Amino acid sequence: MTLSLASPFLTDRPRTRSPGKFVDPAQTVDGSPRAGVTLERLETLWFNTGTLCNIACANCYIDSSPTNDALAYLTRADAQSYLDEIATLDLPTAEIGFTGGEPFMNPDILPMIEDALGAGRRVLVLTNAMRPMMRWGERLAPLATLAGDRLTFRVSLDHHTREVHDAERGQGSWDRAWEGLRWLRDHGFRLAVAGRRLAHEDEASARSAFSALFAAERLDIDAFNPGRLVLFPEMEPAADVPEITEACWGILHRTPSEMMCASSRMVVRRRGAEAPVVVACTLIPYEPGFEMGRSLAEASGRVALNHPFCAQFCVLGGASCSA
Repeated sequence: MTLSLASPFLTDRPRTRSPGKFVDPAQTVDGSPRAGVTLERLETLWFNTGTLCNIACANCYIDSSPTNDALAYLTRADAQSYLDEIATLDLPTAEIGFTGGEPFMNPDILPMIEDALGAGRRVLVLTNAMRPMMRWGERLAPLATLAGDRLTFRVSLDHHTREVHDAERGQGSWDRAWEGLRWLRDHGFRLAVAGRRLAHEDEASARSAFSALFAAERLDIDAFNPGRLVLFPEMEPAADVPEITEACWGILHRTPSEMMCASSRMVVRRRGAEAPVVVACTLIPYEPGFEMGRSLAEASGRVALNHPFCAQFCVLGGASCSA
């Protein structure tokens, strides 16, 4: 297979955002009231463990890499303070998610997972299943029995073919990811996969191809279950995407309740900051306008959909990072 684009998932459509878009949190460029979402129930709390990663993907929405530490390592004490706040406020938070970067680069990752499980929460860990995860193998393995179905590893497998996956993540990354996937399978962990489909590949075909791959590898993953095989839409910050107005809910037959920011928040620690903060969304950790305070109590306000990812991923893409 010959891939002519830097990332196989990108199309050749224009990528220059129209001037004035996604500027004013109150209204769109044409003066219409901008859509917003209010937190209804904090069902999922994400911890970003840091932006350092063992690889640098061609189309990483958060620019994770071996050198990007813009989001510093979250500590066990940081995470525990938010678990305590969930208990104190009696929040309906059933799920704790760990994302990065690569979470297994963080030296506190295993204690943080154990603390979240000990607090009675389900845990979802996003990982590329490569060398950083495998270094934890001996200490990680017992959790499969202790946690059972309350712990899920969602492994990034960008495509159902080696060629496309390696074009996105680097030569040899397919083989290293499968080494980790097979290790998780053999140790009895509950698995999910996060992938994408090519710009001109329909979802049914992509799911069928993933299903055949999972069957051949004896992975207990239903590729037709969107919670077990998550196929994310493209996210291009410079793409000229439409802004979402209040009127769009009726036009698109969507509701604010369906958006991630109606049921989730994410904790990040910025490099050099004295304390972590809560942001509205897993996808927009760098934007000051989406920072909502240091506590979960402060972070329950309305989120203005004032970023291209709000349109690309959530409203038009219909996607969610939560299980």
